[in-house]
Amino acid sequence: MASSVQPVVAKTNGGPAPKAAVSAGVMQAVGKTAQTGVQRPAVSAGMGMDSQAVRAAMVRKLQAQGLAHPAVLAALGAVERHRFVDSALANQAYEDTSLPIGLGQTISKPNVVARMLELMCEGRTEKLGRVLEIGTGCGYQAALLSHLSREVYSIERLRGLHERARENLRRFRLSNLHLLFGDGMVGYAQGAPYAAIIAAAGGNAIPQAWIDQLAVGGRLVAPAMTESGHQNLVVIDKTVTGVVRTVFEAVLFVPLKSGVE
Repeated sequence: MASSVQPVVAKTNGGPAPKAAVSAGVMQAVGKTAQTGVQRPAVSAGMGMDSQAVRAAMVRKLQAQGLAHPAVLAALGAVERHRFVDSALANQAYEDTSLPIGLGQTISKPNVVARMLELMCEGRTEKLGRVLEIGTGCGYQAALLSHLSREVYSIERLRGLHERARENLRRFRLSNLHLLFGDGMVGYAQGAPYAAIIAAAGGNAIPQAWIDQLAVGGRLVAPAMTESGHQNLVVIDKTVTGVVRTVFEAVLFVPLKSGVE
């Protein structure tokens, strides 16, 4: 990326959107678009105060499945998942199921999100430093990451979803969360090195750019194709002597794509 032009970062603190700027044709300004192709979410009238009890029940079910990291449990209990789906689906928000969010994308099942976050935080008792999320989607995982990290950069290649995430997250005023519109395949070098990188889409391989932007001692969690020919959760730990790759269970994520739309 050209260093002479700085990309625009939109903080989710309710402030005005920045004006147009472009960095090497990848990161683009975040402005309001009249046509996004994605419905704006509405809060279900049936949730409100009751959502806390429903979230607590969801967390208990995840614990019964083996989730144990205290910080991940606390984040899942704090973030209102129904705020990130359309009102017609709000009553399903705390079920262990993926839900459509528009443009052919989904919000992942709570147990998959929890599993990836626990792998990311494994062995750590304090908040992570700077984290990069590839694939903002509707913004739910980004909100969870803001509870687990000191600073989060989240990048989305689909403008409609990027705009939706901005709208969903504005109410939470998360000053440590920065939303980017750009090509996640190249990561975000300006924020590197990262203590952790997490991806919500799976490709044939882990992009080298992500590994390059990971700090020594950092961890990357992403779905990827493995030698078995299936998509699995893959964890990459970066050490002073190289990288250690560990393959976990099979998963099914949307394809990792380059470019922006």
